Amino acid sequence: MSGAQGTAKWRALDSAHFLHPFTNHKDLHEKGARIIERAEGVYLWDSDGNKILDAMAGLWCVNVGYGREELAEAAYRQIQKLPYYNTFFQSAHPPVVELSTLLAQVTPTGLNHVFLTNSGSEANDTVVRMARYYWACLGQPDKQTIISRHNAYHGSTVAAASLGGMPAMHVQGGLPIPGIVHINQPYWYREGGDTAPEEFGKQVAQELEQKIAELGEHNVAAFIAEPIQGAGGVIVPPDSYWPEICAICRRHQILLVADEVICGFGRTGKWFGSDYYGIQPDLMPIAKGLSSGYLPIGGVMVADHVARVIIEEGGEFAHGMTYSGHPVACAVAVANIRILRDEGIIDNVRDNTGPYLQKSWRELAVHPLVGEARAVGFLGALDLVADKATRKQFDPAGQTGILCRDISIRLGLIMRAVGDTMIISPPLVMSREEIDELIMLATSALDETLAAVQGKNDSRGAVS
Repeated sequence: MSGAQGTAKWRALDSAHFLHPFTNHKDLHEKGARIIERAEGVYLWDSDGNKILDAMAGLWCVNVGYGREELAEAAYRQIQKLPYYNTFFQSAHPPVVELSTLLAQVTPTGLNHVFLTNSGSEANDTVVRMARYYWACLGQPDKQTIISRHNAYHGSTVAAASLGGMPAMHVQGGLPIPGIVHINQPYWYREGGDTAPEEFGKQVAQELEQKIAELGEHNVAAFIAEPIQGAGGVIVPPDSYWPEICAICRRHQILLVADEVICGFGRTGKWFGSDYYGIQPDLMPIAKGLSSGYLPIGGVMVADHVARVIIEEGGEFAHGMTYSGHPVACAVAVANIRILRDEGIIDNVRDNTGPYLQKSWRELAVHPLVGEARAVGFLGALDLVADKATRKQFDPAGQTGILCRDISIRLGLIMRAVGDTMIISPPLVMSREEIDELIMLATSALDETLAAVQGKNDSRGAVS
């Protein structure tokens, strides 16, 4: 059932029974959920028949676009042959072996083993367990502490949310758990002040060394960070940041964890953000683009020297999930990676559509609301400001971003608001013509947002 009657039915049932993630349910129940019924390519259609350009690829994940029959067929074939079997008790099956082999081929050099999970959150839970287990196997059980960054996002389970550095998540449930600490993020536009980007990048990176000295190297297991912070606001670090971070980790013998849940599988125009920045991670969480979101699957790529210790020194690694390496999810992930590789989708982002999107997106910086427009690959962000010259932020924070988000959806474009930063992460198959449509709709959303903000300010002035 579609149309207004169908929408009302689905909204009523949704309100009666479904608890949404990351949602204020009171607010949601007042207006009702947006019911998405179908999708094709880079577009969604809701139950009222509205066509919406999905510039977030779902949640950063639908890299090959919607409606790929090859992925549905891969799932169908596998579910007929072996719908499920576990990978516990010294068992494996062809899809999990095939996927593990393929991942070793496409991930950065030296990552030839994978521990499979069902999500990015579970992958980062695995990082906590594996990093500490690795050092215990080497006779250094005190190396427990993991250093992360403020405003990082690494998932929403207890351990993953603790790795993340978002205060709003930490106040719910007494997080972070012990043994996880945070340093500052490399957010030059908001936090760099008058410091040049390259100098700022080095300064923020050196906070890692200072934190290691404060904690004692013998107590630190790992440092975790996304190559580009996604949910934190598509924060692109200065070029000086990652070389300094890598050098510090090597100097102090702590594991370097590059969280590729968002950046992986072509998002930066390279297979991985680690390829883009020249990072050599010891552990590399993956998810999202691994299956283009068609089925839940994640994992941790493990460097050879870490895998050797786990295999030869560790005994039983008492960790895993019922659906670790689920055969149907693995079969879909294999088909998805082959599409990305064989159709040259990532190469096209690197050489063609990515530069086109970046140029077009950065041109939005001329808009009166936009303080900075930044983009890498198929990732983009617009920092909305009350005053461009001073970088003054809106007060209260976040309301302008929500306003712009809601206007953009009404116009037929999904952009996400992170505070007062508008972010995009389109499907990697988006064409130049569709990029033009994205920019046109984003411009219209900015124009309407500016008019609304100015109208609000004018009415305040009239009242006063």
